Amino acid sequence: MSTIVFDWDGTLLDSMDALYQANVAVMDAFGLPFDESLYRHHFAADWRVFYSRLGVAEDMLEEADRLWLAAFDGGRNARLLPGVSEALRALAAAGHRLGLVTAGHRSIVAPQLDRHGLRDLFGALVFGDDLPVQKPDPAPLRVALDRLGTASTSDAGYLGDTRDDMRMARAADVHAVGVASLLGEPAALREGGAEAVADSVAAWAQRFLREGWHEDPRHTNVGRGVVDGFAAGNSAAS
Repeated sequence: MSTIVFDWDGTLLDSMDALYQANVAVMDAFGLPFDESLYRHHFAADWRVFYSRLGVAEDMLEEADRLWLAAFDGGRNARLLPGVSEALRALAAAGHRLGLVTAGHRSIVAPQLDRHGLRDLFGALVFGDDLPVQKPDPAPLRVALDRLGTASTSDAGYLGDTRDDMRMARAADVHAVGVASLLGEPAALREGGAEAVADSVAAWAQRFLREGWHEDPRHTNVGRGVVDGFAAGNSAAS
């Protein structure tokens, strides 16, 4: 039995356009440049870090968050990425433990999970406002692994679409699988430590159910457990 934990936006949910457009509205309000390239380059799971990188003054960060919430529709129109529901159900039916670790807040993501009928598939749900730290700190992933009763991280993995997702997985000492998206170009995911990169969760699940964990030979000598200051035994950022 494996433990498989997933990111939400851009990995399971096709919400990247809605998220991007909400950020366009925020940057327009501040008169700051913003495009897909800047989005990828400056993205951080912690929205305060993200907006600071984009040039929003510290005393205006809360206003930026307010503007974002006003511009975002809560992902009400976002659909699951192709094959996601079938892939998750196949993994669960095969006996694998599933979890979710997302930077999205509970008030936004929980209704989306209910709307798409996925909540009961996950044995652990960790939202972005559950802990005081965000990816790439491994603490959120460790909480999920603990709730899932994962005794050994050697048979556990995390699937996500950003470099910080991969860094979190590596720091938590689990398999890191990248899913290509607007924020996750394959090269960037591999820079973050991805040992494999898939075009979609559906494609990855099909292969996993057939072959199990598959490490890219280019990453077999990359030690899991210590990544850019996040050590396997220390959940706090350095």
